[in-house]
Amino acid sequence: QVQLVESGGGLVQHGGSLRLSCAASGRTFSSYVMGWFRQAPGKEREFVAAISRGGLRTYYVDSVKGRFTISRDNAKNRVYLEMNSLNPEDTAVYYCAADGSVDTAQTLRIKSPEYWGQGTQVTVSS
Repeated sequence: QVQLVESGGGLVQHGGSLRLSCAASGRTFSSYVMGWFRQAPGKEREFVAAISRGGLRTYYVDSVKGRFTISRDNAKNRVYLEMNSLNPEDTAVYYCAADGSVDTAQTLRIKSPEYWGQGTQVTVSS
C-alpha cells in the first residue's frame, strides 16, 4: 500500500514557476514508476510526466516538454514537478501517481496507476 500526498500548488502569474512535491508512504517507493497527471475543468485527466524507478529516465508529454522537470528522491520517498514558464492552459488539479507494472517500468507511459494522490490545485492567471 502506498499513500501519496501532494503539496506546492497555488496561484501564479503567466510566465511564473511552481514546484510541486509528492510525499509517499511505504518502504517500496523505489519500486514504482512515479508520475504526474493533471485535470483541467471540464476535461479528462491527462498524463504529464513520469520518472523511472531509479530516477535516471524521464518522459514528458509534448505540451510540457522543456518547461517541466520531474525528479525524485528515493531516500526521502518524494517526487517533484518543477514547472516553469507557466501559462493559463496549465491551470488544473495536479495528481501524483504510482505505477509498479513491468510494462510501465520500460515505457514510462503511465496508463493505469495503482495509487493516486488527492491532488493539488495550480492556477495560472493571464
